[in-house]
Amino acid sequence: MLAPFARLLLAFAFAFSLLSGWARAAPSQETGHARASLLVHAPEGVKAGATVWLGLRIEHQPHWHTYWRNPGDSGLPTTMAWTLPAGFEAGDIAWPTPKQLPLGPLMNYGYDGDLLLPVRLTVPASYAGAPSPLKVRADFLICEEVCIPEFAELDLVLPAAPQVSHAPLFERAFAAMPRLDTGAGADARLEEDALVIEVAGLPAAWRGKAVQLFPENGAVLDHPAPLGQAWRGDVLQLRAPLSAQRSESPAAMEAVLTAEHAAPGIRIGFDIAGAWPQPGAAAAPAPAAAPAPVAASAPVPQASDRSWLAVLAFAFLGGAILNLMPCVFPVLSLKVLGFAQHCGERRRIVAGGFAYTAGVIVSFLLLAGLLLLLRASGEQLGWGFQLQSPPVVAALAILFTLIGLNLAGLFEFRHLLPNRILNARARNPVADDFLTGVLAVAVASPCTAPFMGAALGAALSWPALQALSVFAILGAGMAAPYLAASLFPAFARMLPRPGPWMARFKTFMAFPMFATVVWLLWVLGQQAGIDAIAGLLGLLVAGAFALWVLGIPARGAAGRWIGVGAAAIAVAGAASWSWPALRGAPVTAAAESGWQPWSPQAVREARQAGRPVFVDFTAAWCVTCQYNKRTTLADPGLLQDFRARNVVLLRADWTRRDETITQALKELGRSGVPVYALYRDGAPQPTLLSELPSVDEVRQALAAP
Repeated sequence: MLAPFARLLLAFAFAFSLLSGWARAAPSQETGHARASLLVHAPEGVKAGATVWLGLRIEHQPHWHTYWRNPGDSGLPTTMAWTLPAGFEAGDIAWPTPKQLPLGPLMNYGYDGDLLLPVRLTVPASYAGAPSPLKVRADFLICEEVCIPEFAELDLVLPAAPQVSHAPLFERAFAAMPRLDTGAGADARLEEDALVIEVAGLPAAWRGKAVQLFPENGAVLDHPAPLGQAWRGDVLQLRAPLSAQRSESPAAMEAVLTAEHAAPGIRIGFDIAGAWPQPGAAAAPAPAAAPAPVAASAPVPQASDRSWLAVLAFAFLGGAILNLMPCVFPVLSLKVLGFAQHCGERRRIVAGGFAYTAGVIVSFLLLAGLLLLLRASGEQLGWGFQLQSPPVVAALAILFTLIGLNLAGLFEFRHLLPNRILNARARNPVADDFLTGVLAVAVASPCTAPFMGAALGAALSWPALQALSVFAILGAGMAAPYLAASLFPAFARMLPRPGPWMARFKTFMAFPMFATVVWLLWVLGQQAGIDAIAGLLGLLVAGAFALWVLGIPARGAAGRWIGVGAAAIAVAGAASWSWPALRGAPVTAAAESGWQPWSPQAVREARQAGRPVFVDFTAAWCVTCQYNKRTTLADPGLLQDFRARNVVLLRADWTRRDETITQALKELGRSGVPVYALYRDGAPQPTLLSELPSVDEVRQALAAP
């Protein structure tokens, strides 16, 4: 009876896998503030040894823009990472002529509207005419008054037949490329604090017109400074001031010139004569009111013996308080059940207590060591970084679901695991306690910020041994109540004797596990959107189906293998469908109650306008952040005070990894969230509030001189 049903399920799962994988292929994608598409232009078809054109089309929403290869004073250029069939080669972006994008005292270069970035694709000589799948990941910074990093993962199948459906878009992009064949030539020399460029051979229609200069080097010239220019017959002389923050001294440069009502631009290259001044020596006009640093802070001193011991004491206390956090309780409830199950087995309880303590401390040390190692290699990471990854959040949700299903009685691990593993587990029961400690740390570590925010920020700047000692004591504090309970028999005598109540209690504990899964799904939705939640739910359903199939008594080895195959293919099909969604684009939260997305540029602009700024560094996986967001920061009276004082409210969402936010936290002396910073007009440093601020505390900070 099982074999025909299993074969049907096997065929269905295989078809579902193929169809879901096909459905995920997308040559176009909404990224949040633009629509990105991958296009192909091959008028002669795709032939061996020939070249064709691919294009990234970015349709910006009104008033939003992206950047040129040299973005100017701020911004980032668009980048593309290709996955191509063997032998195919993609060239660099053929950048169209940019436009100036002035923003206050800054000058940026980029594009708005409907943009196409062409890329030349070389077809290998061995190409036999078969359809070829292509994939690209495009990353770009898109800005209006704030800037948001967005990306698109696009793919298409390149057919051999001619492709001209997007010809007008490519022709427009080709026409916008800077020209090289105009006969224009240039020479350049250094004079005091400026680069003087003389260009001959420009079109006659340009003479007498104002010219714009777009240097391809981004760290040489003062972009917003007025460009001196004079026509001497058919020779144009430009005088471009050097940047006071110059970090390059090139022997040659390339640039694009444009003239009013003359398209496209003209690309020139020139050698530079003369000796460069020392970087930073160029004079720069002083602004009327120099803005204070966005997130400046004094350097964190090395740990003295006194401060180190104080941090250790706070670490032990903070670790103990972690046991009360709702994100930790479901895991720790398993320890309570373990005490009841082994009541009277003194040696087993003591060994389990030490194993659990070892699991907690080792896990804290491994996480901290990995974080220190990655930070030393240049990665911008902070404490709790593991929950910034959607696949990690999904893996925890799957694990907690399996534990919940086990507690609810749907399956028993001993029926699924090989006898060799079961025998090893029976010989080493304390391994379960060790792994319980590991699991507790995985979900507890992001909850340390309310108690240890400043201390952990300082510890991560100390020498490695001192920093690791803080995290070891943090783990010891978290494990201390359970180690003490295992060492003192009086605690065990307080628990009821083993009996039928344990079966009901075990089933009841499945529900806190499922509640934790709901929380993890919410975090995942904040990180990757509704598609990721649907993908993970599909994977959980497939996993539950697999457990059910594996639990059906099989008649003979053939039936057993068919059941295993059906379960494996169901899980594989769901995983192939959900994985692209779990790696999807970050979700941009809509503004609520006057809050706007944070960026260093937004802080700088608000301060230049003389407005105070309140920044909420938060994350969806931070329980304390969500509590503060729904209590203190949602208080109607406080929000009215913010409006009355013309305060700019910015929210820095660290739910997913963000190097800019990580760097800002580092400069504030913190390594995790929540962090609340108030920038007052005229104050050189921001005021940092506590991790659990009250309404009165925020009001006092606003009223302080």
